[in-house]
Amino acid sequence: MRLVLASTSPYRRELLARLGVPFEVAAPDVDETPLPGESPDETAQRLSVLKARAVAARFPDALIIGSDQVALLEGVQLGKPGSHEKAVAQLRAMRGKTLEFHTALSLLNAGTGSVQTANVPVRLLMRHYSDAQIEAYLRKDQPYNCCGSARSESLGIALIARYETEDPNALVGLPLIRLTEMLANEGLDVLTWREG
Repeated sequence: MRLVLASTSPYRRELLARLGVPFEVAAPDVDETPLPGESPDETAQRLSVLKARAVAARFPDALIIGSDQVALLEGVQLGKPGSHEKAVAQLRAMRGKTLEFHTALSLLNAGTGSVQTANVPVRLLMRHYSDAQIEAYLRKDQPYNCCGSARSESLGIALIARYETEDPNALVGLPLIRLTEMLANEGLDVLTWREG
């Protein structure tokens, strides 16, 4: 059975590689705009399934992984900053506050059409860092393609006071604990899996 990651995220690719099973990567090319009245966890869940389904036609015999993450600060959705100025603004707004990350995961069996889904939330408390620390961090890590402007798997961890979650990988973008359960449900045990 082929395994496909429906994502162009280098962070998700790096996380999935930790499991030591071969996989392919495919760009899902979906509109990620939230629907009116949709909650953050509903948005993340819908998009994770949509991403998996978007590549299914190209991989009709595969297990396809879709994932999406929505971050909230005081009820406002945070996206990827894309620039230094927007990252500074995000980090200033987040200083000393609690964020919620909703990381949704879907595993689509393209052959049977069955889909497993999960949402793994993360609550994150940011430190009271200074403007000088923000600038120093951004110069070193340049997290402009990261939701919330801080890479927890890198130097961004110094901006975080604490976090609560069932899976720390969910904060980076791919909940591996839940994924290994889903793969096992499809008969793929990552501990005993062998190629060929």
